[in-house]
Amino acid sequence: METTLETIIRPVAPYDFELTAGQPNYSRDQEYKTEDYVDGAYIRLLDLGDKALLASVRSVGSLDEPELAVTLTGNGLTDDDAERAAAQLAWLLGCNQDLRPFYDSVGGDSILAEVVREFYGYHNTRTASVFEALVQAVMGQQIATAVARIVRNLLIEHYGVRASIGGREWYAFPRAESLATAEVDDLRQLKLSVRKSEYIQGIARAALESADGFEGMHELPDEEVIQRMVALRGVGQWTAQWVLVRALARPDGFPIGDLALRRTVAALYFDGAEITDGELLAFSGRWSPWRSYATAYLFAALRSGRVAGS
Repeated sequence: METTLETIIRPVAPYDFELTAGQPNYSRDQEYKTEDYVDGAYIRLLDLGDKALLASVRSVGSLDEPELAVTLTGNGLTDDDAERAAAQLAWLLGCNQDLRPFYDSVGGDSILAEVVREFYGYHNTRTASVFEALVQAVMGQQIATAVARIVRNLLIEHYGVRASIGGREWYAFPRAESLATAEVDDLRQLKLSVRKSEYIQGIARAALESADGFEGMHELPDEEVIQRMVALRGVGQWTAQWVLVRALARPDGFPIGDLALRRTVAALYFDGAEITDGELLAFSGRWSPWRSYATAYLFAALRSGRVAGS
């Protein structure tokens, strides 16, 4: 029997809910299988392990006094479920990020400072797990973002956690056990190459062999995380850096090798002149130790169409 619970999340200010939760919706021609932002509400199926529930989140506060009202719907929900769901949502929506040190650091960079003013209060969103970040990054290697989203949606439809709530089918990202047992030939039917299919299968099996499913990475320093990540077949520096940014919320991750990021920096800082990854890495030093935040804001500018010709 479906039940509904209400709870409140109070993010660290400044927090712009529409910018943060609605960021992907600058491209509304694309469908998102695990989340959506409709009429001011962020909607997502949450996988709590022992059950799945639907969350709808709305802002009932302000930029400087943020407050999010959460409605949870599922079967036999308890107060413990509500607490766990609120914690997961707060993580996914970057509610505990303190942007002030990053904002204080950009004063000498007029270009980034302008981007910050435009997207003031935008918090970097996260994946629910290290495993999810790894698989998403592998799927996105060397293909356009729109194509990666199509592949991701197909993977979620075929292998994801699903629940029928309110007369509609909802999805959450696949668990490691589902992808570990998937056949390579079946994964290839989802527009994945043979190698990417093998990489994803291998990552899923490695996650199952890990006592904590990779979540112990939260306790490790950046360099050790990178070393362990690149030891996995199909995982290089670019993917490992995205794990730092998207799954572990490290402040100084920087996805070197990302073509879109390189072109965005070239457009904003070098009048569109081509730069190398080495030059980009050296240039990014100006944003350290907040390169994860700088990257998030540069991509926000890119998604909004602010960066011409990118």
